[in-house]
Amino acid sequence: DAVQEAWLRLSRADAEGVANLSGWLTTVVSRVCLDQLRARRRRTTEALDDEHRAQAPAAEAGPESEAVLGESVGLAMMVVLDTLEPAERVAFVLHDVFAVPFDQIAPVLDRSPAAARQLASRARRRVQGAQSAEHPRVRQRQVVEAFLAAARQGDLEALLGVLDPDVVLRADPVALSMSEANRARGVSGAPELAAEIRGARAVASTFSGRAAGARSALIDGWSGATWAPGGRPRVVFRFTTEGHRVVAIELIADPQRIGELELVLD
Repeated sequence: DAVQEAWLRLSRADAEGVANLSGWLTTVVSRVCLDQLRARRRRTTEALDDEHRAQAPAAEAGPESEAVLGESVGLAMMVVLDTLEPAERVAFVLHDVFAVPFDQIAPVLDRSPAAARQLASRARRRVQGAQSAEHPRVRQRQVVEAFLAAARQGDLEALLGVLDPDVVLRADPVALSMSEANRARGVSGAPELAAEIRGARAVASTFSGRAAGARSALIDGWSGATWAPGGRPRVVFRFTTEGHRVVAIELIADPQRIGELELVLD
């Protein structure tokens, strides 16, 4: 979205008058991202727990760990980045991932280069602390990934191992209608859904061998999955976990509800 907005602004501007086009685009995209992050923070009604915001000891990262951190910004990194404040995230991503110097980051954040450096350093420490396997979002992602892998492979026993004995699967009316329509058309592998399905074996049987088309995704900052043919989310799978097991799964297919979610596809 930010890149598209930057492109629109560029198309309306006099590009020939921009001396440093790369720097101009970096600044515009970063500021649009920053505005969106701040707007999302204002909309959020439930603050993260103190546990989610815990910081690691204040030790400056060396070149090796910075290289590892900057290797990619995949779904796993997005889980961690979601714990950062907007300015911290922008400073960290621009410097550690894209190697933008602090004297160029500073004007984007309306801070001094020294302040931008401190923001990136603080973000780096938080990222390192949040990458622990015991961090709630990292642990939840591992559970969801294990569930999806077992479902795709049709491994019933592995599914039972990752599901809580009292797990509950809920589907909204649109998801139920889609399932009934697919079964009526004889679509191979279409699951038989109910508004609510309880118990590990019943839920495992519903998903076993039927998640090949599901894509990993972030849903409001937490790991989940979506069925998104052509890149358009049609069904969202939202997971609730406790410890190392799934305790609830919600299937959302209502377009209005999906539109209210913040989705990042893998």
